[in-house]
Amino acid sequence: MSPITEVEGRRIALRNLDKVIHPATGTTKGELLHYLASAADALLGHLRGRPLAFLRYPDGPDGQMFFTKNPPPGTPSWVTTAEVSRHEGETAQQVLVQDLASLMWAANLVVEFHAPMWRIDEGAGLADRLVFDLDPGPPATIVDCCAVAVWLRERLRADGLAAYAKTSGSKGLHLLTPLEPAPSRQVTHYARRLAAEAAAALPGLAIQKMTRSLRPGKVFVDFSQNAAAKTTAAPYTPRARREPTVSTPVTWDEVEACDDPGRLVFRIDDLPARLDRHGDLLAPLLDPARAHPLPATP
Repeated sequence: MSPITEVEGRRIALRNLDKVIHPATGTTKGELLHYLASAADALLGHLRGRPLAFLRYPDGPDGQMFFTKNPPPGTPSWVTTAEVSRHEGETAQQVLVQDLASLMWAANLVVEFHAPMWRIDEGAGLADRLVFDLDPGPPATIVDCCAVAVWLRERLRADGLAAYAKTSGSKGLHLLTPLEPAPSRQVTHYARRLAAEAAAALPGLAIQKMTRSLRPGKVFVDFSQNAAAKTTAAPYTPRARREPTVSTPVTWDEVEACDDPGRLVFRIDDLPARLDRHGDLLAPLLDPARAHPLPATP
């Protein structure tokens, strides 16, 4: 029989808590749920109001994985959903994780949390964040991503924008910038232009094209996740890896000092101490006073 726990007055059946989800470390589902409960205050700030997509990996990274935007079968009636426009005028329901109870319900399914750059209350297609996904093509590593990130930080600063960094929890780095709500198409156009500038300024290091043959040894500056239909791994989400790595906010001192990929690998056991030391390093993304207008794009 599955244990039943009560979270904020909601009863949730927790299943298979002893199942190993991350085989490299023997990390169990119960340990994963404990991490998410401990990081909930920080994580929820970046999930609330954003229709989520889930990457489910109930048997760990070596088992079946599937990506879904639809509410999973059996979604409780008390979990908030919202109607979201899809392609060609179609709409569909997506889950909003608004509180600890819905976070733990979703975590019980073993998921990565992926969020769009817009909030449901602003409306689909009005982004309040800009994102760059810096993806290294081996033998490039996150060390090379950090060099590109510093260039992009300065370029954004020249346009009056602040940038904040987090690890992807996989092998790359994400840069996020708070914006006054702006159409996703315009944000994508601006991000594309900066990606092209980065590729021109750092020709041996950065590329803006996804072409596989160009990727080895370079950092792909992916601007496409600014599109309204796209999502990005949320801050603090665990990733479907053999180790329980987490998409972790980092300081610019850590980015600038990174000379070994291992320096920017963080696992669920690392996060409580980081949150105690730094708080939420991405809290400025949640402060409307920190948001600035999207610069005009030719």
